[in-house]
Amino acid sequence: MPEFTSYATGTPCWTDVTSTDLPRAVEFYRGLFGWDADVAPQPEAGGYTMFSLQGKSVAAGSPPQQEGIPSRWTTYLASDDVDATAAKIRDAGGTVLAEPFDVFDAGRMAVAQDPTGAVFGVWQAGNHIGAQLANEPGSFTWNQCQTSDPAHAAEFYQAVFGYEIDELDLGLDEPFRVLKVDGKSVAGVREPTSGGAPPHWATVFAVADTDETVGRARELGGTVLLEPLDLPDIGRIAVIQDPAGAVFQVITSAS
Repeated sequence: MPEFTSYATGTPCWTDVTSTDLPRAVEFYRGLFGWDADVAPQPEAGGYTMFSLQGKSVAAGSPPQQEGIPSRWTTYLASDDVDATAAKIRDAGGTVLAEPFDVFDAGRMAVAQDPTGAVFGVWQAGNHIGAQLANEPGSFTWNQCQTSDPAHAAEFYQAVFGYEIDELDLGLDEPFRVLKVDGKSVAGVREPTSGGAPPHWATVFAVADTDETVGRARELGGTVLLEPLDLPDIGRIAVIQDPAGAVFQVITSAS
């Protein structure tokens, strides 16, 4: 089902882009994915901009809340109790960068960093459950932690969220680790797709045609970091950097 009304704990439920040039980023993603954009009316929301598709929320964007924060996409993992999750993060060797706080009546959140350096968010739903639409062209379909120490990262996320873990041999130096909730694959942990990339959570958006999307991204001022590549039985993928520097992936599913 592409439409969602709730997310099980540990499931990626939301993604947003922090952008050093938010107006440029908004125009880029509107042109690339056909998103509508609405700026939150509250002054204290700091310009947080909701992206929607077919009338359903799919992602968001905001300017940095402090100096020195680069443009980047952030993955949020669902939690029934963000305060308890924050405690588990500390116990497992992670760092809580932003202590749990309420976001109006939308929900409660925290921002954390795993022991290998990847930053992620934790979201406890209030009136905002996260993405109302996913796995459809123009919405996120997969999220994965890309780190030089995937074994350590997988152990950390398992300790915090209780994931089941499958290890797949894709011919890489390290197995591709699939994180599962109630037997369902929800996210992955792997080595970076390009050497030298710092640990991070990658957001992968579904598209109808990867090659067409790559061409449109170039026309809109984006940079293609990985040309379209076929992954057997998975799909055709590419890695793109938006004009403000945030990196994301797109995929046309093999199915």
